Amino acid sequence: MYEPIRTKSVHTTMAGTSEDVPRRSREDELDIQLAGHLGALLAVTDELRAVAPSSDLNTAAERLSEQVTRLRGGRTPARASATTQSREPDAAALHRRAHALSGRALVVAASRADTAVAILAAERMDAHSAALHPRELASR
Repeated sequence: MYEPIRTKSVHTTMAGTSEDVPRRSREDELDIQLAGHLGALLAVTDELRAVAPSSDLNTAAERLSEQVTRLRGGRTPARASATTQSREPDAAALHRRAHALSGRALVVAASRADTAVAILAAERMDAHSAALHPRELASR
């Protein structure tokens, strides 16, 4: 019914041997993914710092920056400045985005058994949840 394939695969002829294709380990892939999540969380944290400055956000930004630098092999992350804001940001929306990014970072950190980042991500989730629902957490 179907004619058999008579030519070599494009993938093997284009790349040559399998050594020509760069390979990364699972740990390297998780480091890249985790650095991306933490970098995005750092950007949102910087936006929040511009909207509502606090010592908690300053400390969190520094800790996030340290972890991203470590995961990226010493390269410092790009930081958002207050002058890059094009519109008035909504603090609640920023807290929701930061909470979601913290959750993603927590999942990846747990997968790669990075306790320091897992603790940091869990703390940030709690902080952003508290900012979104201050009464619920106060009554516990």
